[in-house]
Amino acid sequence: MKEILRNLFEHKTLSREQARQVLLDIGNGAWNEHAITAFMTVYLMRSITIAELQGFRDALLELCVPVDLVGQPVLDIVGTGGDGKDTFNISTLACFIVAGAGQKVAKHGNYGASSISGASNVMEQLGYRFSNDPAKLQREVDEAGICFMHAPLFHPALKIVAPIRKNLGVRTFFNMLGPMVNPAQPAYQLVGVYSLEMARLYNYLLQQTGKAFTIIHSLDGYDEISLTNDTKVITNRGEQLHTPEQLGKRRVSEEDLRGGDSVEAAATIFKSILSGTGTWAQNAVVLSNAAMGLHCTGTFTRYDDAYQAAVESLDSGKAYRVLQTLLELNRATN
Repeated sequence: MKEILRNLFEHKTLSREQARQVLLDIGNGAWNEHAITAFMTVYLMRSITIAELQGFRDALLELCVPVDLVGQPVLDIVGTGGDGKDTFNISTLACFIVAGAGQKVAKHGNYGASSISGASNVMEQLGYRFSNDPAKLQREVDEAGICFMHAPLFHPALKIVAPIRKNLGVRTFFNMLGPMVNPAQPAYQLVGVYSLEMARLYNYLLQQTGKAFTIIHSLDGYDEISLTNDTKVITNRGEQLHTPEQLGKRRVSEEDLRGGDSVEAAATIFKSILSGTGTWAQNAVVLSNAAMGLHCTGTFTRYDDAYQAAVESLDSGKAYRVLQTLLELNRATN
């Protein structure tokens, strides 16, 4: 442990195997909280390498409680978080709209470490009880079209570092890992990242998986399609830059995306949007992210067709019924 920290403080980097072993040790309780804090702080002061990121991912997947969802290939829409914008839960809302449009979803999420309300915060506030029971998750996917996987229940290392991340209150390299370690190993991924540097790292790593993926980054720093600025979109096929008008039919302001100052406020916004009483700006942002998720699956050749499917899911009430069904199933099995 001391040798690893000494090397890092001397600006050396870890090999993929060294990075894997460090996170295995953390997950197995071999490091105390002070050592873990020192280790995490290193990556607040310098960029992470591809080899380090690969090694950390390898370890989390090795320690992971796996989930085998039988049936249709699933999609996950997830942001790295850590953009410091304190938006409402855009990615999670987009998942429900996608499920309402008929695409199965396995949503991977966690409590907010550097934000007021992460995906797990809002789901818990809505009454959802977390579980890592594969049979329960399978039933939710089959009947509601979506399941939610609270990351610490599947990743021992994340449970150990959770209080340290919360105390630090800033993004760490664990933000980068979340989208890469979904226990269900989704066939399709829409990943939002907070910087172009992170977009390049993800592009390299996801290209190696052979799966369909889309990486999004708003040029003003959001880890999702914000419609406040142009969005960089990277897929297996290349890169493009899209305007807010192309993706959401309109431009919105940063104030339109505020998520409130409490988890309760975030949950209220969440339900209002899904139930059809969200503002036009809130709807446009959620719909554009949902549309990009649907487009990522290859079901829709044109983005505009995917956008119309997202609109129909929200306007018809299908997306809200997905939430209601999920919560009813969850109550019945707890």
